[in-house]
Amino acid sequence: MSMRRRSFAAACLAAVVTLAASIAAQPGRAEPISIQWATVGDAGNAGYVSGTATYGAVPYVYDIMKYEWTNTQYTSFLNAIDPDGTNPNLVYSGSMGTEARGGITNTGTVNGSRYAVQANMGDKPVNFVSWFNAARVANWLHNGAQDYLSSDASATAPQNVGAYTLGTGTNGTAPARNPGALYAIPTENEWVKAAFYKGGGTNAGYWTYPTQSDTAPTAVTADSTGIGSAGATGNFANFSNTADWNSQNGNVTTVGTNGGPNAYDLYDMAGNVGEWNDLDGAAGTTRGRRGGNWFNPATVFAIDGNRNPNTDPAAVQNINGFRLVAVPEPSQLVFVAGLGAALGAWRLRKLRRPTAG
Repeated sequence: MSMRRRSFAAACLAAVVTLAASIAAQPGRAEPISIQWATVGDAGNAGYVSGTATYGAVPYVYDIMKYEWTNTQYTSFLNAIDPDGTNPNLVYSGSMGTEARGGITNTGTVNGSRYAVQANMGDKPVNFVSWFNAARVANWLHNGAQDYLSSDASATAPQNVGAYTLGTGTNGTAPARNPGALYAIPTENEWVKAAFYKGGGTNAGYWTYPTQSDTAPTAVTADSTGIGSAGATGNFANFSNTADWNSQNGNVTTVGTNGGPNAYDLYDMAGNVGEWNDLDGAAGTTRGRRGGNWFNPATVFAIDGNRNPNTDPAAVQNINGFRLVAVPEPSQLVFVAGLGAALGAWRLRKLRRPTAG
């Protein structure tokens, strides 16, 4: 191989590796609240075949939240976009404050701290959130997590445009993810890969459970403040009504205390709360949920378990929560694809080059 050809190949490979690493960094992010991210690599991995469907194949590197979105984080969102407590576009459900498994109260104080976390609930996953609520959080981050002097429910408010063009809608058709979105609700493929893929290559295979195991996890219990009994180790999860605290037969528990991480260093992909996903990413009147919850048995969150693909995106329940992904911009994906194609063409020319005989 000539020095020029070596240089071209090395440059292509270096550029692909460098860009893939930088995609997850997302320099456009603006995160005034604490969010811990994990990178899902192994771009171009094989999918998991389930009957006639295939899930989990993702051709790009992306980040996903290590933990489910918590009540503390959602309270920051509420106080930023709704300091006056007018509840624009139903971003707050009263059940968060009145139901024993909810975690956020509306204090009635108009000072930018209208909403407050309930006792022992700050580090628990937020629930009673619709798909539309999760999408507005993604828009809020996409637009720089802006604060407001007064509540704005208009169709052009930053929490209503950006990653998703929501307008003032709170039910009906859930819009598709917009090109250039920096934050988003995971597609089903993104969620399944992050939860079940073994990692370390593009044909590594999938675990049966999102706890790096083909054996069902053991259900955790909880202490009096809702901390899971497993801590951050072992094949455990919060499911089947075993985490009894706050006078409840089964309840949400502190994120990251319900067993060890999966292959991508993610916690609570099994149990605690079910997590919204976008199915194939297209607009539609239904959305999916994956991951089971504190109530259901382990069979629900197995890789062939309940996908909940026909869930009303306006549904608000104590078993619903979410985590977000941070995704590469389309221009980055095109650049990676172009470099890959160039490197592939170079290799093809190399293979076809006549050899001296």
